Amino acid sequence: MSKKLIFAAVVAAALLPQAAKAQTNLQVLYDFGEGRDHVTTTLEGFYGDKWGNTFFFIDYDFNGKNVEGKKIAPSGTYMEIARCLNFWQDTKIAPFSLQVEYNGGAYNGYYINNAFLAGVDYFLHSKDFKNTFNIKVLGKYIVDVHQKVPMQFTGVWGMQDIFGVEGLRFSGFADFWWENHMIFISEPQIWYNVGRHFGCDNLNLGGEVELSYYFAGATKFFARPCLGAKWVF
Repeated sequence: MSKKLIFAAVVAAALLPQAAKAQTNLQVLYDFGEGRDHVTTTLEGFYGDKWGNTFFFIDYDFNGKNVEGKKIAPSGTYMEIARCLNFWQDTKIAPFSLQVEYNGGAYNGYYINNAFLAGVDYFLHSKDFKNTFNIKVLGKYIVDVHQKVPMQFTGVWGMQDIFGVEGLRFSGFADFWWENHMIFISEPQIWYNVGRHFGCDNLNLGGEVELSYYFAGATKFFARPCLGAKWVF
């Protein structure tokens, strides 16, 4: 089950032109990780406005099997939606936003319990906005789960035209939070805009590696590679 916060670092709504404030994409990835071997789709959106920005994604894993073992349906889903509030976009504290968030899902009979988060987001960027980084400090309440520390720390990054290659993007996130123990998940992604070579800037090829520890019912560290395509609407 993937978990992504890729667009949260792309822009600060107050700081980039309006045309850059909205983006929706569909990712189709094949997961080669241990115990996976299935397709995952992710619909992602980021939208900026005068009051801040909204980010969401919805994952579907396609690994539901019939009695013969044939894959016939989705096997799990995960949703996340976050709203950053920033009414002070023309002031010196513009990089700070207040954030509220919800996430939850289910995978092969395992539930990712409803979680509600609230806290602060701080946005850093290079002068040309090609390199961005968000730091998030969030209180986290998970329904019917004992939490030693009801907090989550998140870092989200985006790097455009890396190594001087136009159209090559490195992005991702890292989450740390606590239940009975620390949980970690990170999904570094790399995408190349192959469509730019034939008049179709929407098409990107690449993939990600899911790095996780004690995530979604697992009890050890995993590194799960995925390859696929991303279409930017």
